[in-house]
Amino acid sequence: MTRRTFVSVTAAALTAGPIPSRHVDPALITYVEEQLEGHYRADTMLGPHDLIVTVSAQYELIDRLVRSATGETMHGLLRIGAAYAALVGWLYQDAGDLAAMFWRGGTQEVAMRSRDRQLVAYSLINQAQVRVDLGDGVGVIDLCEAALEEERGLAAKVRVLARCWGAHGAALTGDRTAVDEMLDQAGGLLGRVDDDLPWGNAPRRTPGYLEVQRATCYGRLGLGREAGALWDQVLTEVPEAARRDRGVFLARRAHAAAADDDPDRAVDVAREVVQIAVDTGSLRMRRELDALRRAMRPRQDAAVGRALVKALEPVTERG
Repeated sequence: MTRRTFVSVTAAALTAGPIPSRHVDPALITYVEEQLEGHYRADTMLGPHDLIVTVSAQYELIDRLVRSATGETMHGLLRIGAAYAALVGWLYQDAGDLAAMFWRGGTQEVAMRSRDRQLVAYSLINQAQVRVDLGDGVGVIDLCEAALEEERGLAAKVRVLARCWGAHGAALTGDRTAVDEMLDQAGGLLGRVDDDLPWGNAPRRTPGYLEVQRATCYGRLGLGREAGALWDQVLTEVPEAARRDRGVFLARRAHAAAADDDPDRAVDVAREVVQIAVDTGSLRMRRELDALRRAMRPRQDAAVGRALVKALEPVTERG
C-alpha cells in the first residue's frame, strides 16, 4: 500500500473535531459484531488490500458512535472498536506496511478506554505480533509476559494467544525448550476456550492452530524435518477456500523442505504458492518465499536453484 493510500485511509478512520450528540441504539453493537466475523472469514480468502478500506471505514463509524454514546453503550462500542482496530492493524501487517504499528497502538488506546482487562491483554499480544515481524524476540517475550500479568482473571483464549506468541519470541531467540514449554501450556488451555468474545478467535477458527504455531516456531529454529512433518499434517486440514492461510503455510512447508535437504520438493511447493501470493497480495507470503530463496542460495547455480528462480519470477517481477 502506498503512503498516499495509507494517509487517506487513516484520515478517513480518524474523524477530527466534535461530533454532534445523538441517541445511539445499543443494537448497533450487535450489528458491527456480526459484520466483524464476516471480515475475518473474508480475510482468509482475499488477503489485505481488498479489505483495508472497508474495515477502516467501519472503524470510523464506530469511532463516531463512541463519541455520541454514553454509559454501557459507549463501553460496548469501545470494546468492538478495539477489535476492528486490531483487524486493520493485522491487515496492514499482512500487507507488509509498518502502518500496522499505528493501528496496533490505536487498538491499545481503545482497549484501555474500554476498561476491559481481556482487551488490554489482547492489545499487548497484538503489539507482540508486530515485534515478531521485526525479528525482536526479546520484545515479543516482554509484551506477552506483560499481557499475562494478573493472569487469573484472563480468559483462556487470551492466555493461549499470549503463550503462542511468546513461543514465537522464544523461537527468535533460539530457545527450543521455552518454545515447547509455552506451546504445551497453551495446548493444556485450548479445551477451556469457551467465551463469546468476537475477537481473537484464531485458536478456534484455524484448523490445527497449535500445530501451525509449533511448525512455524520449528521452522524459525531451523528444524526442517520436524517442521515439515507438522506442516504436512496441518495442510490436510486447511480448506482450499482459505487461500491466504494456505499460501503462507505452503511457503513455510517449502522452506522446511529446503532445510531438510529436499530442494526438489521445495521448488514444487513454491510453484503452488506463487499464484496465491499474486492473487492475494499478501506480503507475508512473499516474505516467506524470500526466505526460501535465501535458504536455497547455496544451490543457485544448480538446476534446482535455477528452477526456483524461474518459479518465483511472477512475484519477483511484481514485488
